[in-house]
Amino acid sequence: MSNKRFYIETYGCQMNFADSEIVNSILMKEGMEPVHSAEEADVIFVNTCSIRENAETKVWNRLKEFRSLKKDKGDLTVGVLGCMAERIRDQIIDQEQLVDIVVGPDAYRDIPNLLAEVDDGRKAVNVLLSLEETYADISPVRTSDNGVSAFVSIMRGCDNMCAFCVVPFTRGRERSRPLKSILNEIKQLSEQGYKEVTLLGQNVNSYKYEDIDFTRLMDEASKVDPEIRFRFSSPHPKDFPEPLLHLIAERPNLCNYIHIPAQSGSSTTLERMRRPYTREQYLDLVERMREIIPDVSLSTDIIAGFCDETDEEHKDTVSLMKIVEYDLAYMFAYSERERTLAHRKYEDNVPEEVKKRRLSEIIQQQMNIQQKNNKLEIGKRHLVLAEGESKRSSEQLSGRTDTNKMVVFDRRDFQKGDYVEVEITDCTSATLMATPIRKTSIREFYAEPALA
Repeated sequence: MSNKRFYIETYGCQMNFADSEIVNSILMKEGMEPVHSAEEADVIFVNTCSIRENAETKVWNRLKEFRSLKKDKGDLTVGVLGCMAERIRDQIIDQEQLVDIVVGPDAYRDIPNLLAEVDDGRKAVNVLLSLEETYADISPVRTSDNGVSAFVSIMRGCDNMCAFCVVPFTRGRERSRPLKSILNEIKQLSEQGYKEVTLLGQNVNSYKYEDIDFTRLMDEASKVDPEIRFRFSSPHPKDFPEPLLHLIAERPNLCNYIHIPAQSGSSTTLERMRRPYTREQYLDLVERMREIIPDVSLSTDIIAGFCDETDEEHKDTVSLMKIVEYDLAYMFAYSERERTLAHRKYEDNVPEEVKKRRLSEIIQQQMNIQQKNNKLEIGKRHLVLAEGESKRSSEQLSGRTDTNKMVVFDRRDFQKGDYVEVEITDCTSATLMATPIRKTSIREFYAEPALA
């Protein structure tokens, strides 16, 4: 196995990308070599997502392409990792005969043994979920990121059982990594020159290890390196800790950006979704966030056309988004997932054309809000972390503000990984354009009030 080359193709959420980095570490410890294309590889893994039907469709299509590649290259091994693994293992191995190996999110340590089974001519499967596995002792190998920003997984699984969500069934129960292992990973990233870390969990504010909660974790993480800025994703509105808001307001390297999924603006829809808060409670939380962190930027997740959703409930969602004026929203039409409560209890009875119309209305309003919000940024100064070249020109760099807004500015003498003070000069609904002022640092920039 030591001379084999492997390729991992990852779909879905940031957690999946973090998991692929764990698999990189496991395989490279066995002497395997990562490559940048499927055509170069002896072993191909597809790290999968089950959140929406569209994500699964992409994976199915890609696996069929790999089956053709396998016919041309007889000794090629193809495997599926992650959230689709347990749900479709029989279909994907026996019926479609698309893959040789299927590995669930808690069984990555077993991959070398499973590959050995495949080498012996057998199909190999391990989709067992664990109550303990956090991969806390494995240092992720980041082979394809930008060397500037990194994801650190702080917990696995979810106990919330939202009616629409398959994650508790594909990733298992909630369990948290030890604080020490998280801080050690952040220290390693600091030594490697990373400037931004996003802490990941299905519900980060449920983090609990011994007597340490999420606010304490954020406090300790931010002290590791004052020149690394921190984000987190995703918290749940039901138990968002107010002490964390005060910490973000006080600590310069904790970003003034919170992703706070609403899913719907209707209390009755939220009840069917098994989201344990009302519209009013959600809006009260948003108001409190803006009282404590006046410049906070908010983003959200919205589902259009959930089971039994009426026109009035849809209008409640539209109005919630108009009231909050999110800087960014991830918006999707409801996609029924097997095994979820919604699949067992409700009927997916909102017609597809109605879902599409409602989603289109939500998207159009959100684009208008973003355009309006971004215009208000013109003339303001921000600290931007340069993440790399702009997509349109090698003469420009792009990066994000503390509030998670994408900014493009002239390259000049600035480099990837620099903190750059910029002045916003123009915008679209998705991007800010800016003039760079100077290279600086978090401590230097926030020691002097940014010019309005």
